[in-house]
Amino acid sequence: MSLVKKFMTVGGATLGSRVFGFARETLMAAALGTGPIADVFYAAFRFPNLFRRLFAEGAFNAAFVPLFAKEIEANGIDGAKRFSEEVFGVLFSVLLVITIGMQLSMPLLVEWVIAPGFVDDAEKFSLTVRLAIVMFPYLMCMSLTAMMSGMLNSLHHFFAAAIAPIFLNILMMGALGWALWTGSDPSLTAWYLSWSVLAAGLLQLAVVYLGVRHAGIKIGFRRPRYTANVKRLLVLAIPAAVTGGITQINQLIGQAIASGKEGAISALQYADRIYQLPLGVVGVAVGIVLLPELARALKGGFMKEAGNLQNRSIEFVLFLTLPAAAAIWVLSDEIIRVLYERGAFTEQNTAVVAGILAIYGIGLPGFVLIKALQPGYYAREDTKTPMRFTMISVALNTGLAITLFPHFEESGIAIAEAAAGWTNTVLLFSVLLWRGHLVFEWALITRTLRLIMASGVMAGVLVYLSDRWSASLMPTSSLVEQVSTLALLIVIAMPVYFATAFLIGGADFGMIRRNIRRKPKA
Repeated sequence: MSLVKKFMTVGGATLGSRVFGFARETLMAAALGTGPIADVFYAAFRFPNLFRRLFAEGAFNAAFVPLFAKEIEANGIDGAKRFSEEVFGVLFSVLLVITIGMQLSMPLLVEWVIAPGFVDDAEKFSLTVRLAIVMFPYLMCMSLTAMMSGMLNSLHHFFAAAIAPIFLNILMMGALGWALWTGSDPSLTAWYLSWSVLAAGLLQLAVVYLGVRHAGIKIGFRRPRYTANVKRLLVLAIPAAVTGGITQINQLIGQAIASGKEGAISALQYADRIYQLPLGVVGVAVGIVLLPELARALKGGFMKEAGNLQNRSIEFVLFLTLPAAAAIWVLSDEIIRVLYERGAFTEQNTAVVAGILAIYGIGLPGFVLIKALQPGYYAREDTKTPMRFTMISVALNTGLAITLFPHFEESGIAIAEAAAGWTNTVLLFSVLLWRGHLVFEWALITRTLRLIMASGVMAGVLVYLSDRWSASLMPTSSLVEQVSTLALLIVIAMPVYFATAFLIGGADFGMIRRNIRRKPKA
């Protein structure tokens, strides 16, 4: 299977998850708006999500996958099975201790980490603590899910791992639908949502476990032992955990700062959901597919293939994210208005969330490029260098967020996150280039500049058309008319961008062929 076909397999499944995510957030906006209960739920949910990224996606995509791939190459499926059972025993035991400890410590965590701004409101504080306790076992489920997803990706079984997140959105939508149908008050709605998160974690774990069984590996539980393989995994995983959770770390910092203003946490969340669509479809797909491919090429000594994989991934990311960033910047008001402005979500909410989304759009290519650049380190079993860059970006994000929030409120936090993301990207790219792990191509630079120009042309067309069709995008129009008009703008924008990119040399059919056809190993 070609590299792009693998990207499309994972990206397609991720797109399905993100579409359901949009539907979920639309229901959330209608049910809770940006009110205090929405802030409480998102604050409580952010914490297990942070640890999911730290212990699951970051650590296992960065550390487990290369070691698992090495075991397959050296000792076959039987060796990989033994290694995965060793890891499973240790991971399960550690996660169980962490989960119980965090649940017992939740009042202190909410007070000092999750939402310091809630301390003065006893009702919000108490509800946040209780919701976080219910949802925290989601971390355990998702960490084990991430391990098995890493196994599936290494075995070239991408679909089950990519499709699993859809079930979170389906169950949360079911909870919201029931709450709206029964006329539940916001607090009861938050309870329904919390239990649906826990149920989704169990369901996702079951899906990937069945996928691993289908791939030919049956994992048994082994008594936790500190073997050489486990030791090597921990050496790689600890810095990778910090690095992989960079976005969540920055968002948690922003949330702690934003908790001082009512509605700020939920406003940031609603904007985050929109830009997560291209970030997930392109960035997550590239990161998931590229890491095992790079690891396998490097372990086999195919340096030329590894360099080609890295550059083609950067090319693919820029080709798709630059126009997405331009469209988000231009259409931020229209997107938020059409998707969210109904029920408890007001015109004032639209203005605030749209401003945040426009800033996130500027940071989008940087956020996605991080996903394409980090595997260049992880595949070489270097997780410390990206961790150092992560700490620099966290420090920058914290400083900027504290400085800008008093002046720009939620938008200041978004500016801080975007600046931190681009800083991380520049550091990752520069060091890969300096080490010779990234092949410098003038053609890539010139194509990037032309893609920026093509995105600018597309943005100009969108500005003109959105102004002409503004009446159809207002709440006074029917929902069908609003959605149809927004969809038409996107449908027109795509051929404008692609045609311009090909005409001015930002893309060519040779580039498409290079991405579709795998280069032979050399």
